[in-house]
Amino acid sequence: MSYRKAIAIAVVLVLPVMSYLIVENLSRGAVRMPRRYFYDSVTMVTQEGKTRPDTAWHRVRPFTLTNQFGREVSLDEWQGRIIIADFIFTSCPSVCPTLTRNMKRLQDAFKKTDSLVRFVSFTVDPARDSAPRLKAYGDRFRVDHDTWWMLTGDKKEIYDIALHEFKANIAQADGVDTGFIHTDKFFLLDRDRVVRGWYSGLDSVRLDEVIRDVVLLNMERDKKKKRNLFRK
Repeated sequence: MSYRKAIAIAVVLVLPVMSYLIVENLSRGAVRMPRRYFYDSVTMVTQEGKTRPDTAWHRVRPFTLTNQFGREVSLDEWQGRIIIADFIFTSCPSVCPTLTRNMKRLQDAFKKTDSLVRFVSFTVDPARDSAPRLKAYGDRFRVDHDTWWMLTGDKKEIYDIALHEFKANIAQADGVDTGFIHTDKFFLLDRDRVVRGWYSGLDSVRLDEVIRDVVLLNMERDKKKKRNLFRK
C-alpha cells in the first residue's frame, strides 16, 4: 500500500471519530434553558425624550390575595424566588388531590434548599374555599405552609391572574372553561416573574422536568451575578 493511500484511509477512518468527539465535547457545554413564552407591548423612552413602541417579556403582575392563615399577601414578598403554581379547589374529586400530592413531592425535593423555590396554589372556587378551609386542606396533605401559599380572594381577580398572567387557557391543550378554570398544569415562574414552563401535574416524568428546570433557572441567576461582577 502506498503512503498516500494509507494517509487517505486514515483520514477516512479518523475524521468521523474526531468530528463526533468534538461535537460531543462542545454539546456538553450547551444547556437548553427553559424558554420564555410571551411578550408584552411596551412604550420606551429614547435618549432624545421621544417615545417608541417596543416589546418586553411578559411578567406576572403584582397582586394581593389572602393566604391559608387569613393574611393578605403579595407576590412581592417572595421577590427573588422561583415559583411553582397551580389552580385547584378543595372539593375537587378528580385531579386536584393528585396535583397537590405531586406538588408536595416537589416541595419535599427542594426541602434542603427551601430558600430557592416557593409554591402557590390558587383556589378557583373562592366562594367556598375560605382561608381555614384551605389550611385544613393543606394539613391533610402535610404541606409545609411556610413555603407554600394557598390563596383565596375575589374570584374575578383570581381568574384574571389565571387567564391573563399565567395564560392557563393557552397552556391547556384542550382549552380552559373561562367560567370555571380546571387545569392540570403546573406553572413555573423565574425570579423575574416570567413564565418559563407548563407541565402536566399528573405526570411523574414531568415532575422530574420541573426539578431540572428549577435547577437551570438557578444557574441562570448565577450567570447573571457573574456578569454583573465583571461589569463592576
